[in-house]
Amino acid sequence: MSEIPYIFDVTDASFDQLVLENSFHKPVLVDFWAEWCAPCKALMPLLAKIAESYQGELLLAKVNSDIEQQTVMRMGIRSLPTVVLFKDGQPVDGFAGAQPESAIRAMLEPHVQMPEAPEADPLEVAQALFAAGRIGETENLLAALLSEDNGNGAALILYARCLAERGELGEAEAVLDAVTGDEHKQALAGARAQLTFLRQAADLPEVAILKSRLAQDANDDEAAYQLAIQQLARQHYEAALEGLLRLFVRNRGYAEGLPHKTLLQVFDLLGSDHPLVSTYRRKLYQALY
Repeated sequence: MSEIPYIFDVTDASFDQLVLENSFHKPVLVDFWAEWCAPCKALMPLLAKIAESYQGELLLAKVNSDIEQQTVMRMGIRSLPTVVLFKDGQPVDGFAGAQPESAIRAMLEPHVQMPEAPEADPLEVAQALFAAGRIGETENLLAALLSEDNGNGAALILYARCLAERGELGEAEAVLDAVTGDEHKQALAGARAQLTFLRQAADLPEVAILKSRLAQDANDDEAAYQLAIQQLARQHYEAALEGLLRLFVRNRGYAEGLPHKTLLQVFDLLGSDHPLVSTYRRKLYQALY
């Protein structure tokens, strides 16, 4: 039997209950098949895919025609595969032989209602827009969301990050201060880290100057650290993580362990699910031990 509740096997004994009675509640698509029938085996996964797309609005019943011969004779099945659609206890449509997905869906369309797609979560949409760098659209969506729920911690944190990207660091910090509770502790730490990097970068030499210093002296620890901060402020995370890790390996005691502390801040900023975090956590662990 299938583990999916709306896809199941049917026997002679259960046909009336599982097909005819069920069809008064939901349309039931009955697939008559056999082990020796190659087209049947090709059709079966396609029918399952279609049934799954209806998310329970369409039931799929499978009848092994070699075993359930009483049902085959009763339904007048003469060739395999044969597929019959039942509604209100009666066959209303069907086909014989293998068919393309488009033809099967066209046959079902008048009889089965496709479930409505779930509405997208506004916060998830905003997070995707932010990740794509569409800051203005993210702000607009978050403003509407926060107008309905001004205590939404995740939305407040993301809104603060938008403000920070626009250089409104003081306003961003005020928004973060409005987040209460520990539910969004990691995201809050990440947003505060972003503010820290942006503030630090404002007082540092330009990237070109720092790169020039490193070209002249690859062991210029100060230039290496400051370049990493500039890269973090510009969201060049991989380059910054690589530079911080190299500095940590070369001089882990620099500025009382600042490279290590900053690496941990970046991990908070990106979040534990970010691929760069898993990569550089492992590299940092190897460097430590």
